[in-house]
Amino acid sequence: MKYIEFDQSREMDIILLGRVTIDFNPLDYYKSLVESETFRKYVGGSPANIAVGMARLGKKCGFLGKVSDDQFGRFVVEYFEKEGIDTSRISKCEHGEKLGLTFTEILSPTESSILMYRNQAADLQLSVADIDEEYIKNSKALLISGTALAMSPSREATLKALQFAKKNNTKVIFDIDYREYNWASRDDMAIYYSIVAHQSDIIIGSREEFDITEALLDPGRDDHTTAKYWCDQGSRIVVIKHGKEGSTAYTYDGNDYSIKPFPVKALKGFGGGDGYASSFLYGLLEGYEIIECLEMGSAQAAMLIASHGCSADMPSAEAVKEFIRESKEKYGDMVARA
Repeated sequence: MKYIEFDQSREMDIILLGRVTIDFNPLDYYKSLVESETFRKYVGGSPANIAVGMARLGKKCGFLGKVSDDQFGRFVVEYFEKEGIDTSRISKCEHGEKLGLTFTEILSPTESSILMYRNQAADLQLSVADIDEEYIKNSKALLISGTALAMSPSREATLKALQFAKKNNTKVIFDIDYREYNWASRDDMAIYYSIVAHQSDIIIGSREEFDITEALLDPGRDDHTTAKYWCDQGSRIVVIKHGKEGSTAYTYDGNDYSIKPFPVKALKGFGGGDGYASSFLYGLLEGYEIIECLEMGSAQAAMLIASHGCSADMPSAEAVKEFIRESKEKYGDMVARA
């Protein structure tokens, strides 16, 4: 059963709005940042990673965002263009703002941390003047990353994009994307996350992210209560992730579908969520059944935590499907449970 219908007449499959950064991942595996000396540079930031992921899966993507007017800004735009992502609505900052820098620390396959530099971050300079209604109207879906709500003027620009999407029946996907930096308080997070969640067709987040979103509503909900609330508000699909315990998609008709993680030898503890979102949304756009979408998402998440990079290591749809086939041959059909 299809739980969401996309306007197939539209040229763009999805527009992504929000954070783009530069990631530096260490080549000195399993050492602290104090000890690490060699790093590899990548395009990063959750919506940027998902844009690359979906483009490699064959979807036509656009990006709404700001980049720095320097070498790193050019690196992002040129990288997106090589991946086939439309960059016509990416503009340069005019007052010296810089792309955020992310230094990752890979201490073990399960223990990782992130050191962020985001003072005067370029992506948070997205303004209401940068939001084009016709651009949003020409896309099947708009993905909003929660980080874009952290500060003005990006906050107002994001809400303007949301209103244009609702006006033109462009499906809204809210990737809660909890990152505490740049936020003034958890109350601020709860207010703005809740505003967007109430108008979203699909919401994706961890249990912690939903707890933050619901902090001023009815804290302490369990997954079923959370899903029912947001579906009653108009969401068609609510995805709640529990890391190693798997994830569940709840649908507006009261059904739920769960997936276990694919067994994999992990290299790092981050990046899986962006891979998950890429393939899950790809499956929805392709018209797959929900459990197939979850299987694609879980598989790509496993592939990403086993790789060094995020954006650079996003696989093709054929590679994800082959990974699923090989995993089932090796471990049996043990992944999906509906």
